[in-house]
Amino acid sequence: MSFPNQLLLQNVAWAHEAGRRDPALFDRLRQGQQPKVLWIGCADSRVPAEIVTGARPGDIFVHRNIANLFLPHDDNTMSVLEYALYVLRVSDVVVCGHNGCGGVRAALEPPGHNMPRVEHRIGVLRQLARRHGAELAAIACLENRADRLAELNVIEQARTLETLPLVRNALPRVCVHAWIFDVRNGLIRDLARAIDPSVDTGATGTSTADVTTMPLSQVSWPDAHGGAAGQHVDQRSAAGR
Repeated sequence: MSFPNQLLLQNVAWAHEAGRRDPALFDRLRQGQQPKVLWIGCADSRVPAEIVTGARPGDIFVHRNIANLFLPHDDNTMSVLEYALYVLRVSDVVVCGHNGCGGVRAALEPPGHNMPRVEHRIGVLRQLARRHGAELAAIACLENRADRLAELNVIEQARTLETLPLVRNALPRVCVHAWIFDVRNGLIRDLARAIDPSVDTGATGTSTADVTTMPLSQVSWPDAHGGAAGQHVDQRSAAGR
């Protein structure tokens, strides 16, 4: 049996089981969608948004592409954002990257000549790697260097989102989150919350809710060694590259 045919059979089994567990599920889905979150993630087959978060159908509005990039000049991406904010009225936008990302690693290697569209797509990642060249050069292992660039990329895309009038003017107010998924253990790390472990204990006088709703441009992100990496925001992102 071919794998596509196997998927069709699995779909039948899933539909029966989902209907058995939640008899009202398909009635709700038929009435429309009311997702709470827009998820901008990587197209990598190992990071399916609904599965890794335990979400139900209708909970997450998903946009995925190579290396979870958000490019303001890309009509595909911008139309997803526009629809999510002004029609679906989501209140949260998650940018989720992951370690072991092939697109991110490619940005640290010599250009490939047989995939011009991919190469064009990851050009912004090469620029980001050059901007953080000193920090990345200090990481000897290529795998670890790529994982650090994946984190920097998530932060960059989240900051880019926050600069957009589309996001700033949206009602209800939109919170942008920067997450990284670890394919080695299946856990998601909130990069904003990971900056200061004392946040959850209240030792700093700031609640977790305060941090996770704080504009990302106000967050001092950690570098690869745990120190503050500064608050640089590439203003070119607001106008497109």
